Amino acid sequence: MSMDIYLNYLLIAFLTITSPGAAILLAINNAMRMDLRAVLYSTLGNILGLLLLASVAMFGVGVLLKTSSIFFTILKWAGGAYLVYLGIGQMRNHHTHLTLAAKGHHQRYDQWALFRKGFLVAATNPKPILFFSVIFPLFMDPARSTLMQFWIMTGTFLAISFMSLMTYGYLSIHTKAWFLDEAKLKGFYQVSGALFVMMGIGLAWFG
Repeated sequence: MSMDIYLNYLLIAFLTITSPGAAILLAINNAMRMDLRAVLYSTLGNILGLLLLASVAMFGVGVLLKTSSIFFTILKWAGGAYLVYLGIGQMRNHHTHLTLAAKGHHQRYDQWALFRKGFLVAATNPKPILFFSVIFPLFMDPARSTLMQFWIMTGTFLAISFMSLMTYGYLSIHTKAWFLDEAKLKGFYQVSGALFVMMGIGLAWFG
């Protein structure tokens, strides 16, 4: 995997992960109702769930890469279409759920329950497995080690996920007003959505 390809993957992974979703909503709720340590427990569970999904998805992708160049092309186009779909969804997102996370009160918590909930949020979310199944082939070189590329991309995804969830948790405690600012959230969705669309078209057509 060349540095240029890796940087393109890094950008898409970053946009995918940092776009508000179920895991981020959970982190914000845990931070506002409890504390940052609660976010850590749920984040660790989420990371384990993502690793499980990545491993399952990659097993199928790896087999396809080794057996058929046609499947590789199909997956590449599917990945591009998925990015465009995500981009359109981002731009049309009304982000109403984040406002609900501002309500609540601090309470005691069960560390294992937080870990388990974080794991289930990741393991039952179809978006990560779609990402691992259709985005990975966009950046993989069939002539190189599938396993090595898997660990590079998965490790990057998990690292960004961990930092993103912890950052959202921290910011939700100290800058609650930012998360409730509709104009800022709308701008974030519009910009990230447009980037998804452009990257999806570019990678599918020219990748």
